[in-house]
Amino acid sequence: MNEFTAVGYSVYVGIDWSDSKHDVCIQSKVSEVREFAVIRHRVEAIDAWVKGLYQQYGGPIAVAVELSKGPIVSALQKYDFIDIFPVNPGTLAKYREAFQPSRAKDDPTDAELAVDMLLRHPEHFKVLKPQSAEMRALTTMVEQRRCLVSERIRITNRLRAALKQYYPQVLEWFERIDTPLFCAFIKRWPTLVQARRARSNTLKRFFHEHHMYREGVLESRRQAIHAASPLTLDEAVIVPYRMQVLVLVEQLELMFKAIDQFDDEIAKLASRHPDYALFQPLPGAGPSLVPRLMVAFGEQRERFSSAADVQKLSGIAPVTERSGQKHWVHWRLQCPTFMRQTFVEWAAQTINKSYWAGIYYRQQREKGSTYQAAVRSLAFKWIRIVYRCWQTGVEYDESRYLKVLERRGSPLVKR
Repeated sequence: MNEFTAVGYSVYVGIDWSDSKHDVCIQSKVSEVREFAVIRHRVEAIDAWVKGLYQQYGGPIAVAVELSKGPIVSALQKYDFIDIFPVNPGTLAKYREAFQPSRAKDDPTDAELAVDMLLRHPEHFKVLKPQSAEMRALTTMVEQRRCLVSERIRITNRLRAALKQYYPQVLEWFERIDTPLFCAFIKRWPTLVQARRARSNTLKRFFHEHHMYREGVLESRRQAIHAASPLTLDEAVIVPYRMQVLVLVEQLELMFKAIDQFDDEIAKLASRHPDYALFQPLPGAGPSLVPRLMVAFGEQRERFSSAADVQKLSGIAPVTERSGQKHWVHWRLQCPTFMRQTFVEWAAQTINKSYWAGIYYRQQREKGSTYQAAVRSLAFKWIRIVYRCWQTGVEYDESRYLKVLERRGSPLVKR
């Protein structure tokens, strides 16, 4: 008897999902026979299949699927008699290769393997327990915001490349081009010829209207604009690239607006959560990283038994491999990328915001670590600290932590 039989599941289901249809494998608790079916990815079809399954076998029902979120997971979570067990796609692939060295793959086979893994190795799988609606909404929103930031970077790179074709001087006049000021300047003067025609008072008034008042910078820009020479006067080059630049500027402005809207909604949602007070005082977190850290840890304290669980799941903890007398350490490849990005990006922000973090980072660089390795090592230490705060409900206090380091004789604290 396995653990699932003890729990009392009436039937075990494996699902190999896709956008248009889902292959399923079904095995009853009282039979070794496995049935196969195909469900269309439509709400009515899924609902009818689930209700038919419940009428035939009763509940509860254990479902193994290669997802922890997505349309099929959302559809199944509506039913309180279904327990979902996420299966790592990489694990399922290795399990398949154990019996198919040729790497032959078929959807019904994967559904059956998911059921087989669930029945034979139940200790390796946990029931998916959804967090609160507020936390799940916050999770999706911070991930979507990150996608918008990535899109903004992509558009900015394309904009820079287009400007280099006919108007490279403008890239020298501004420290950053992913700003509303730069976009407004390009829309006003999309070519060097037009910019050079602008009077000094017009330029000054434009920058003042966009809250740019540093007279030294304004004067240097004015002089650079009037002294610049065109890269080319060929209209065959200027006209198409000017059109592309104006389109990219419109897209960039749309990204600014979208990110601001997400920031407002994320701030409202995060500030109402009970854990917000725990993460808000963290050095270098700021309005964008505080919600991401909240999402990284979540609200289910039982999810992680130790800080090491967080370090491993996020990919911050390195992987050790041993074979005979050989031993090597490498970074973890299989992990939630966004979660790892969150910890690494936040750790980088603490270098200049936390006394001990700055010293630790510099020590790692002096030992020969690369920037990325040093920041990951710093993130490793921060996770242990924040995990403790998260479990105890005590806010992080830099001065208190420095006193602890001093009592322990840590080299991070100078005496």
